[in-house]
Amino acid sequence: MLPMEQIDAVVIGAGVVGLAVGRALALSGREVMVLESENAIGTGTSSRNSEVIHAGIYYPAGSLKARLCVQGKQMLYAYCVERGVAHQRLGKLIVATTPEQVLALDGIVAKAAANGVHDLQKLTAAQAQAMEPTLSCDAALLSPSTGVVDSHGLMLALQGDMENAGGLLALVSPVQRIGVKHGTATHPIRVTTQDGTELACQVLVNAAGLNAVALAERMDGLDKSLLPSAHFAKGNYFTLAGKVPFSRLIYPVPEKAGLGVHLTLDLGGQAKFGPDVQWVEDPTDLQVDPRRGDAFYAEVRKYWPGLADGALQAGYAGMRPKINAPHEAAADFMIQGPAEHGVPGLVNLLGIESPGLTSSLAIAQEVCARLG
Repeated sequence: MLPMEQIDAVVIGAGVVGLAVGRALALSGREVMVLESENAIGTGTSSRNSEVIHAGIYYPAGSLKARLCVQGKQMLYAYCVERGVAHQRLGKLIVATTPEQVLALDGIVAKAAANGVHDLQKLTAAQAQAMEPTLSCDAALLSPSTGVVDSHGLMLALQGDMENAGGLLALVSPVQRIGVKHGTATHPIRVTTQDGTELACQVLVNAAGLNAVALAERMDGLDKSLLPSAHFAKGNYFTLAGKVPFSRLIYPVPEKAGLGVHLTLDLGGQAKFGPDVQWVEDPTDLQVDPRRGDAFYAEVRKYWPGLADGALQAGYAGMRPKINAPHEAAADFMIQGPAEHGVPGLVNLLGIESPGLTSSLAIAQEVCARLG
């Protein structure tokens, strides 16, 4: 058995949120180690999303998702400029393709305003088509603060900042055991990795994404009745063969089933459609069934009638770490700190799905605040 090492803070998970938290803790003067089970940073949810910088429009007023998305968006744009991370403020059109959806636009503007998003602009069909000539709609909203970011470039910058502040990243370091009152008098939390390394720390942040709930369930000394159950919703993306005639992101007005089939662009101008929602049991099930693409054509043609047959190709899938069941309303981010579970120095980040990427710097700030 290796001797137990003492360190101020341990963060589990080197996705965009874990790295943002590691950076914030290191910049606050703590000695930090980020443990990652894989052999590279950001191989989970962080590398399998649409890389959209969300405006913060749709989340319930007063929710963590709303507050941290709006704060995080501003922090993220500023950070990308400061650190030279590739990004573009492309703007997004929310398009109404039926009279009922046109009536829903005012509600979206009001919901956005309640969240502190005051830059939405109502457009007539003609105004929207002047911006995007191949678009078909009855009316639209322009969200000028929506953009896209190079998520891997962002994570490399966060890692660099953390390491420059003295933080350490340990890859291929899956966590075996956690005891929240099993360390030393000054460093009460004990973390044991698969190779037998034992770390005693004052602060532990569980940013394990898809595995965060399972990890919390294995913590010796934590009241498990406070934990939600884990569910997984796969999001399939289809890519477009050839060049897309749009220069902004296109989102349908949300219906009951979800946000509809989005058209998003990457920094190279390539288009992808999705994600859809496919509830699965296995979070490693990332194969895209090409047959799911059939349903995309009818949805996309509501706003882009010119989409050609056979133009969509199975792309990739991401996985959302859900803490609500399929029949339940979407859950808010769950940030459980000492005030919630009574364990000094422990923060569990649960259900950090979209807009987790946009919110990452604000989540890190929130974690530091909850740790005092």
